[in-house]
Amino acid sequence: MSKRVYESAILINAALDDEAIKTLIERVKETITTNGGEILEVEDWGRKRLAYQVKKSKIGYYSIFRFNSSPDLIPKLERYYQLEEAILRYITITLSKEALEQIEIDKTYQSQPAEEVERVPVTIPEPDEDEEEKTKEKEV
Repeated sequence: MSKRVYESAILINAALDDEAIKTLIERVKETITTNGGEILEVEDWGRKRLAYQVKKSKIGYYSIFRFNSSPDLIPKLERYYQLEEAILRYITITLSKEALEQIEIDKTYQSQPAEEVERVPVTIPEPDEDEEEKTKEKEV
């Protein structure tokens, strides 16, 4: 079968300590590689506040995996996600060529330092004498 590029995002219960989260991420990597997948990139977004409660949790730890594999790995991986109690939510998608190109573009922009913004002094114009007289007349 032909290999495709997938992206799998998981939401881990943030109540776990850092060591348990790292262990869980390593087990996901191991599941991907032992079933014939090749990990391209792992992004750890860290702990984030959720917009609404998920399984009674208000905070979750996000981790995103990009990997090459054949399509038969995905059911095995998602079955592992379902059985792991610490994983609150997950989604796995196939990345198109356009999505991969956009990811590369985003990486190049993030790696470049921000250009120094030129500071231009701002001057506030003084009111004309005619305008001052008009405002005085309105006050009276």
